[in-house]
Amino acid sequence: MRRDHDSSTVATPFNVAIVGAGIAGLACANALAERGVAVTLFDKARGPGGRMSTKRLEQADIDLGAQAFTARDPTFQKALASWIALGHASRWPNVSYQASPNGWQLHHDPQPRYTGAPKMSTLTRHLANTFQTHPRSTLHLAIRIEQLKRLRNGWQLVDTQRRWSGPYQHVVLTTPPPQTLPLVTPWDGALTEACHARPQRSCWAAWAILDGPLPLPPGGEHGWQMAHVDHPALRLVSRNQTKPGREHQPESLSLMAHLDWSDSHLEDDPQSIADALWAAFRSLFPADATLPKRIASGAHRWRYAQPSTADDQLYLYSNSGLALCGDSFTHSRVESAWRSGTYLAQALVDRSV
Repeated sequence: MRRDHDSSTVATPFNVAIVGAGIAGLACANALAERGVAVTLFDKARGPGGRMSTKRLEQADIDLGAQAFTARDPTFQKALASWIALGHASRWPNVSYQASPNGWQLHHDPQPRYTGAPKMSTLTRHLANTFQTHPRSTLHLAIRIEQLKRLRNGWQLVDTQRRWSGPYQHVVLTTPPPQTLPLVTPWDGALTEACHARPQRSCWAAWAILDGPLPLPPGGEHGWQMAHVDHPALRLVSRNQTKPGREHQPESLSLMAHLDWSDSHLEDDPQSIADALWAAFRSLFPADATLPKRIASGAHRWRYAQPSTADDQLYLYSNSGLALCGDSFTHSRVESAWRSGTYLAQALVDRSV
């Protein structure tokens, strides 16, 4: 990163900046780097991952975003096979339930699902490490891009510390539309309109680490791994200690809230959210059942968790050199985000030939 401005620097024939090191940004970065493109990847967080990140606690690792993912697309299935071969992913869950205060029933899911091993963030860290092995590939973390400037020889990125980077022939933005909007509004009406047209939903994710194993659920078995919940507040529960490589952890739950409930409690205190979702989980067991005590709990708010409506368009590209991709612009799935970034990379290469 540079502080002084030197617009005389000539951009390379194909030079790309990507904002956001979630699964879409990492997929795009790797696909471009594999084709010899110079890529600089930025993320505001201290590590890559986005909603595939994992929270590290003293007692356990907790996935608070994506819990599992499918692989329907042949290209994504090929990538998944390589991750499984490296030990970075594994099939999970094998035992899931539909749960409500009225009882538990086995959930038969015909679509295989997978998770990162030993945690979801293993996959994004693997992609980040792979990206950095390519020549002319640079990853900048803990840097928030707040402005784009258009030069005669490309685009310049300016961060919150007034440092600039560039110029770049293309800029790929994988951030949610509300965060992308101030970057594109001064420069591109079509992309600005696309951001306005894709409102986002919020989601609360809580966790609970317990001092012992859960009791047998009514109508269920001890070894259950995930439960789809019929409750106004709670929609999904996963047991992190049942995920591959985390068997040593104590009972450690991820409690994912419904989107409508999250929107209506958006500004609530995180601990009150954790308590409310724990109470919802407690209601799935008989009133006289004794549950272990929580030894740690909390909640994380995903302000922009997924689009209000799904869109089959994987990415958006402008002749100005700006492009948008990520699961905020398509279906909110790990696979969709990966496809979005990968296929945008191919489109950029094709347009530059």
